[in-house]
Amino acid sequence: MNIPTTLKHKPVIVVPNYENVDGTMALQSDAKGLSVGLAQWNDRGNIEASAKVWRHTGEKWSRQSEELPLHRVLDLAILVCRTNLYFQDAYRLPKYYDPAQTRIDRIPMQGDAMTVEVCTDNEMIDTDIRLLADVVSREGERLGERFALLSSLLKTMGY
Repeated sequence: MNIPTTLKHKPVIVVPNYENVDGTMALQSDAKGLSVGLAQWNDRGNIEASAKVWRHTGEKWSRQSEELPLHRVLDLAILVCRTNLYFQDAYRLPKYYDPAQTRIDRIPMQGDAMTVEVCTDNEMIDTDIRLLADVVSREGERLGERFALLSSLLKTMGY
């Protein structure tokens, strides 16, 4: 199944077989492809790049397909990496976090910093944080493979 090229997002670089490698959903995923291309929200004279996850219902391309600016894709990757790092030691805390100190990190970028913290507004945080820690632990091998690939690519790029 080919990623559509007639919609507002204009794919340039594609992964047409993403469903084969989509984590635990591999081989049964509705996420059929990934692309980097020209953003659907581009206005005349203002061109932006974006990444898109292309989802297919089995009958048609889904409105739940997601398009993100490239910097947000990287910001999410940074957040996933920081979350994984946090959970390497969080088990040492009785609640997997310290209610008196919920900030995990401040990651400097763009003259400010991205604050990473435990969401204590979540009424079920004491349960949900353990559930997330369990999922991250179970996904360790899959995530580790991707972290290693990112690390290798970043080193090749000179970072």
